[in-house]
Amino acid sequence: MKLRYLAIGVAAAGVAVALVIGLPTNWKRAPVPDTLVAVSDWQPAPLQNPVILTQPLMPLEQAVVRSDTVAWAPEPPSRPVLDVALPETKPPMEMWSGSLSSGETLDALLSKAGLSAPDRAEVALALAAEYDLRKLKPGYGIEVETSLLGLLRRVVLYVDAGVQIEAVFADEIATRKIMPEPDLVLRAADTTVGTSIFATLASADIPARFAVDLAEMLGGTVDFRRDLKGGERLQLMWREAMLGDQVIRPPRLSFAAITIDEALYEIVWPDDNSGNATIFVDGELLRVFAQPVKGARLSSVYGNRRHPVFGDVRMHTGVDFAAPHGTPVYATGPGRISFIGRRGGYGRVVEIAHGSDTMTRYAHLSSAPEGLSIGDRVAAGDMIGRVGATGTATGPNLHYEVRVDGRPIDPMSEDRLAEVARAEATNPEVLARLEDSRAQFSGLLDPDVATSTSERL
Repeated sequence: MKLRYLAIGVAAAGVAVALVIGLPTNWKRAPVPDTLVAVSDWQPAPLQNPVILTQPLMPLEQAVVRSDTVAWAPEPPSRPVLDVALPETKPPMEMWSGSLSSGETLDALLSKAGLSAPDRAEVALALAAEYDLRKLKPGYGIEVETSLLGLLRRVVLYVDAGVQIEAVFADEIATRKIMPEPDLVLRAADTTVGTSIFATLASADIPARFAVDLAEMLGGTVDFRRDLKGGERLQLMWREAMLGDQVIRPPRLSFAAITIDEALYEIVWPDDNSGNATIFVDGELLRVFAQPVKGARLSSVYGNRRHPVFGDVRMHTGVDFAAPHGTPVYATGPGRISFIGRRGGYGRVVEIAHGSDTMTRYAHLSSAPEGLSIGDRVAAGDMIGRVGATGTATGPNLHYEVRVDGRPIDPMSEDRLAEVARAEATNPEVLARLEDSRAQFSGLLDPDVATSTSERL
C-alpha cells in the first residue's frame, strides 16, 4: 500500500517539531446520491417581461367596492360589567356652625361665618320665607355650607322643638321647614282631687293645662267650683311628643275619667287630633263636642271675665281658642252662611244659621275661603275661615259664639249643635273606643308598672 506523507509543524515551548503522518494513496470517495445531483442541477425559471400599465390608476375615493367584499375590523375586548353601585361623590364643602348670643343679630352671626353682605341678605330673605326672623332667640343654632371657592350652598337654622329651616342655594333658591319625627309617648295617672283640679294636677306633676281641657269638655254639665268637694278620683291618659328627653309639643289628653256625686264622667279624644271628643256618663253617651279649631287650646270660657284689652269686667259671650295665625276654622254644624264681613270688635266674621233660631259666630278671622258667600250651605267640618287677630284681639285666636233667638248661650252646654254629631256617634265603634281606652289605661297602670308610666306608640 502506497502512503502519502503529510507533514505538520507544531511549535511547543519555542521549539519547532515536525510530525509526519502517512496516508494511503488508494483512498476511495463515496458516490454522490442521485437526488443530490438533481438538486444541484436546478436553476430558477427566467423572469417574464413586466406588465406595462397603459391607463393611470383610479383615485382611491372613486374605487368601486364589490358587493361580495367583506369588511373586517378588529373588535376591542369588552370591558367586564361590575354589578356594584358606585358611591355618590359630592364636591368638597366647608362647614361652619355657630349659635346666636344674647343681643346678637342674624346678620352679625352670618358675618362670623365669612359671608359677604349680598350673601347675608340673600340668606335672610330665604329663611324669612319659612320663619319669622323676629322670633329668633339666643341659643338658636345655624350651619353654613360653602364650596372651597367660597360660594354659598346651604344654610340651616335650628329653632324651637327641633324644627329646622333649610335654604339651599343653587340655580334656584329653595327653602323648606323640616319638622322632626318625635316619639309619641303614652302616659297615665290615677290620682285624687284635693282642693281643686288645677292644684291637684300641679302637685302630681301632671300638665296643669288639663284642668282647662276638662272644664271645656264638661262645662255646662259639671260646675267644678260647686260640685267638687274633694276626694274625687281622677284618671288621665295623655300623649307627649318627645325628641330625646325633651317634650317638643303640648301634651294632649287621650282619656279622662272623674267621679262626681257617684256619677262617672268619661271623655275619649280621637287619635286623629280632630278635637271631636265623646263624653259618656256611667257608660252612656252624653254628647259629642265638635271643636271649631282642631288641636287648639281653650284660652277663655263663657261668662263674666276681666277684658284682656279694656281691663274692666264684662260678659264674654263665647269661648276663645288660641291657635297660630292661619289655622283652619271649621263649621261645628250644618247650616247656611248668613253673614260674611266685619262687625266692630269682632273683626272679620263668618256667621252660620242653623235653622230659624240658632246661629254660630266665628270671629277675629284672618280670611274666609274664596267663593264662600251668603246663602251657601255648609256641612259640619267644612272650613269656613282661618284664625286671625282682626278686631279687638290681643293675639291670633278664634272667638266662637252660639246664639239662640239672638241671645248668647254657653257653647259648651248647647245640646242643639251636639245633636248633629250625636247621630255620627250612635254606632258600635263609639262604645268600642271607650272600652279600648279603658283597657289601655288599665294596662298602663298595671301593678307591675309604675304610676305615670309610658309606652312607645
